[in-house]
Amino acid sequence: MTLSNLNTPVPGLPYFTPQHLHSPGTPKKLSSATPTLFTPLRIRNATLRNRIVVSPMCQYSTAVSGPDIGALTDWHVATLGHYAIKGAGLVFVEATSVQPNGRISPNCPGLWDDAQVIGLKRVADFVKSQGALVGVQLAHAGRKSSTAAPWMSTVLGRKSKRADKDIGGWPDDVKGPSGGESQTWDGFFDLEQSRFWTPKALTIDEIREVVQDFAKAAVRSVRAGVDVIEIHAAHGYLLHQFLSPISNRRTDEYGGSFENRTRLLFEVIKAVRSSVPETIPIFLRMSSTEFLEDTNLDKEMGSWDIEATIEVAKRLPALGIDLLDISSGGNHPKQRIDGVNTKDCHVKIADRIRRDIKANNLNLLIGVVGLITEAEQARDIVEGAAASSENHIVKETDAAKEGTNSKDGNKSVADIIMVGRQFLREPEWVLRVAEKLGVDVWWPNQFTRIPQQF
Repeated sequence: MTLSNLNTPVPGLPYFTPQHLHSPGTPKKLSSATPTLFTPLRIRNATLRNRIVVSPMCQYSTAVSGPDIGALTDWHVATLGHYAIKGAGLVFVEATSVQPNGRISPNCPGLWDDAQVIGLKRVADFVKSQGALVGVQLAHAGRKSSTAAPWMSTVLGRKSKRADKDIGGWPDDVKGPSGGESQTWDGFFDLEQSRFWTPKALTIDEIREVVQDFAKAAVRSVRAGVDVIEIHAAHGYLLHQFLSPISNRRTDEYGGSFENRTRLLFEVIKAVRSSVPETIPIFLRMSSTEFLEDTNLDKEMGSWDIEATIEVAKRLPALGIDLLDISSGGNHPKQRIDGVNTKDCHVKIADRIRRDIKANNLNLLIGVVGLITEAEQARDIVEGAAASSENHIVKETDAAKEGTNSKDGNKSVADIIMVGRQFLREPEWVLRVAEKLGVDVWWPNQFTRIPQQF
């Protein structure tokens, strides 16, 4: 008589971890009464088990130099893996630079070298073994690069600190759309007070290298087993810097008009989309506004605002972008509102963008990030969203095209929520939200010996 091993291993791993009997964070009973937050979402060939996504969060925890420079470590397996164990639908790796000088800090990860695929694959393998999807945010920090880990500046009483060569920084190789002391993020350069280095303007050849390196990093992401790729064009980093007339003072084909300032972003999107399989979803994170409207800066130079974001959003479906991830700010210290720390600020912006997208009969999923901390708040943001996305692969339902569903005719503001800091406080946040909303969800196999409640 052959005995069956009921404790089935996850296949394809070099170590044993048991296959969960049921995917953590999914309802034990899925019905029309289940909050949309705990329903699956299919995007191309990827299916999120729920709508709760771990937003990319800098950890400043990779090697500064040597053979392991920029490579993810056991720290990332432990932290990101933990969110997957406890039910997150999609777990993003932090901003990962496509070039060495594009790192936010010397301790930030990268994917400019094949050797860095190994660490990312270890993270991807474990996250996926727990039933979650794994994503990576590809980025270049531009003029905001070469800063130190935040705890190094905290002791000085500052928000951030420049990273000099003594701690692995590259003060002579900080690049942006435009150069000179006036283009320092602080708006000036003072050796003692400035938090950022003075950038040099990228040449045309260097811009082309940036585009190519985004594509190469995307290829490496797929080789590592990543399910979703996000392009980072927010928070004052390089792609955002090119979009904004405040940080982009170029007079060539990459500066001046809206078409020119958006050129690099669209080139990166096209390069990434054409470099990965059609089945891989691609997200785009944007600062929807710089919150500089009606300031002296805006009157003098203009700024990036919601209207400009909507114009970009309208072009994204045709370029193969599946989801627009709504954030704000980060490109100038004089922004009027700190949207990242203002509750529901991005929710209102997302609602406006979503309505414009629907009015133009376009299919683009929307994600929202920023101070999402409460169960009811999370539920209400996505209530009414559809179960799939139409973008080359998956056909969306008629209800989704109208932005409503049968649940009391509710309109959804977004399709997913991107949660960051709350996961740092409560890695089990998915399970807590489920309990507060009265959704009986599965817990990991290893936790079934304890009462599944808080």
